[in-house]
Amino acid sequence: MKHERLAPHHILEAAARIEKGLIDADLGGGLIKQRVARQNQGRSGGYRFLIAYKMNEKIIFLTGFAKSERENIDDDQVKTLKQIGGLWLAATDSMIERAIAAGELEEVKR
Repeated sequence: MKHERLAPHHILEAAARIEKGLIDADLGGGLIKQRVARQNQGRSGGYRFLIAYKMNEKIIFLTGFAKSERENIDDDQVKTLKQIGGLWLAATDSMIERAIAAGELEEVKR
């Protein structure tokens, strides 16, 4: 997030669209891709977020990048993100709380 200068409102925007059922791409295994607009631009030229998602339970931001920096991710990266995302989606609330306390995860609140 910091590398791309993404603000929490970008993640909240992606989460709000997910909660409305507006998912840009379902990559399978709980991994989805969401497009988020850059300031004063549309979503098509903005950011791409890869998110682990379990309906009505968890939304975990895994990575993001500006479309201008890279076009997409390769199959090996998708496979790795599915594995990482699956672990976070299976994590208990106490595991997630410990990860937040340890700085492994950052909670973004509305």
